[in-house]
Amino acid sequence: MSELIDQSELQSRAVRLVEAAKAAGADACDAIAVTGVSLGVDVREGKVEETERAEGDDVTLRVFVGRRTAAVSANQLDDPAGLAERAVAMAKVAPEDPYAGLADQDLLVKEFPELELLDTRELTASELTDIALEAEAAGLAVGGVSKSGGAGASWRLAGVVLATSHGFQGSYLSSRFGMSMTAVAGEGTAMERDYDFDSRTFFEDLEAPSEIGRRAGERAVRRLNPQKLTTRTANVIYESRAARSILGHLTGAINGASVARKTSFLKDKMGEAILAPGIKVVDDPFKSRGAATRPFDGEGTRAEVLNMVDDGVLQHWFLDGAAARELGLKPNGRAHRSGSGTSPGATNITLMPGTRSLEELMADAGEGLLVTDLIGHGVNGLTGDYSRGAAGFWFENGQIVEPVSEITIAGNLNDMFKRLIPGSDLDNRYSAAAPSLMVEGMALAGS
Repeated sequence: MSELIDQSELQSRAVRLVEAAKAAGADACDAIAVTGVSLGVDVREGKVEETERAEGDDVTLRVFVGRRTAAVSANQLDDPAGLAERAVAMAKVAPEDPYAGLADQDLLVKEFPELELLDTRELTASELTDIALEAEAAGLAVGGVSKSGGAGASWRLAGVVLATSHGFQGSYLSSRFGMSMTAVAGEGTAMERDYDFDSRTFFEDLEAPSEIGRRAGERAVRRLNPQKLTTRTANVIYESRAARSILGHLTGAINGASVARKTSFLKDKMGEAILAPGIKVVDDPFKSRGAATRPFDGEGTRAEVLNMVDDGVLQHWFLDGAAARELGLKPNGRAHRSGSGTSPGATNITLMPGTRSLEELMADAGEGLLVTDLIGHGVNGLTGDYSRGAAGFWFENGQIVEPVSEITIAGNLNDMFKRLIPGSDLDNRYSAAAPSLMVEGMALAGS
C-alpha cells in the first residue's frame, strides 16, 4: 500500500460522518471519502512547459429521511456533527423521490475480490519529464513532422472509502500512468496534426515513449494534403480508436437511467436483436488491470461479468439502485458515484473482436472511407439519428488512396448497429474497448 494515502484515516472520516448523520435523525445514510495525489509534466520543443502536482480530499455525506434525500460535501471534516445536521435539515425540506434509498442489504459485497488496482511505483517530476521528452523527440524525428504540439506524462494515485448506515465498509486504492504526444506536419495553412497516447494501471504495461511519439508523427504526416469527397453512399470503417465512440453510443443507449426516463432509442428493445448476429458486448468490473476495475460499485453492491449483448441480442441494462427500482428490476452493481448521488454506467466494456484484420475489412469492402477522427456530437439519444464530422482516408481495391477531410457521416444507430462488422484488432487498454468496425452503405456528405 502507498504511504501517500492513509486508508485508515479515510475510513475513519466516512464512519464518523455516518454515525453523526444517524444521531442527527437520518433514517439511512452513506458517506464516501475520496482522496488523490497526481503529478504531471508537459513539454514542448524540448523544454518543460508545466509541472503540476495536485493533492485533494473530498468527503460527501448522503442522507435519507423517508424518501427525501440530500447530500453535502466538504474538503475537511472539522465538524462531522454540524455537517450531518445540515444534511438532515436539507433532506427534510427536499421533495420526495420514490426511488431513493440505499442498496438492499442482501446485495452488498461481503467478500472483496483480490484485484490488480495498485502499482506502488511513484514517479518523480524528473522521470516524467524524461518520458515526455523521449516521446516528443521520437515524434519530431519522423520525416515530414515540422513541429511539436506538445508531449506529456503523468502519474496518479487515488483512494476511495465507502461506508453506509446498514453496515457496509469498503475501500480501495488505484493507480494510473499515462503519456501522450501531439505532432504537427506540414507548413503554413497546410499543416495537419495528430496524436497518440497510452494510459495504464501499471507502469510496466505502458508502451515505450518512443513508440507513442513515432506513431503520433506518422499519423500527422499521413494526413497531409487531404482531399474532399463528393456526396455519396459508401462503406465506412471506423479505425479502432474511432470505433470506441460507436461503443460509447451503445453504452449510453442501454443505460438504465435513460431507459427509465424514456430518452433512449433502445428503451423497448430488451431481449431483441440490436446488433448483428454473432456480436458480443461484455462488461467486466474485474478485468485484470482494467481502467475501470473495482471491487464494489458506488453503492457497495456486488457485481458480476455481464454479457450486455450476446449474439446481437440485448440482455441487460446498466442499473444502479434508483434506476432498478424505477424499472422494477434488480441492481447489477453498475452504480457510479457522482457528487450527491449515483448514476448507472459501464465498467470495463468491450465489443468483442471478429476474425478479420483491418486490412481484410478494407479488402472485403473494396472501396470506402476509413475514419480515423470524428468531430462533434451529433447523436440524438432519443431517436438514434447520427451525424458526425469525420476525417480519414479514402481507399479503393482495399488500399488507401488519399487522406480526406471535411466529411459528414449520417445515418441512424438502429440501422448502423445491425450492420456492424467487427475486425480483429481489438485495442484492449481502455475502459471502453472496440476493434475496427465496418458499416456498409453509410451516407457521406461532402463537397
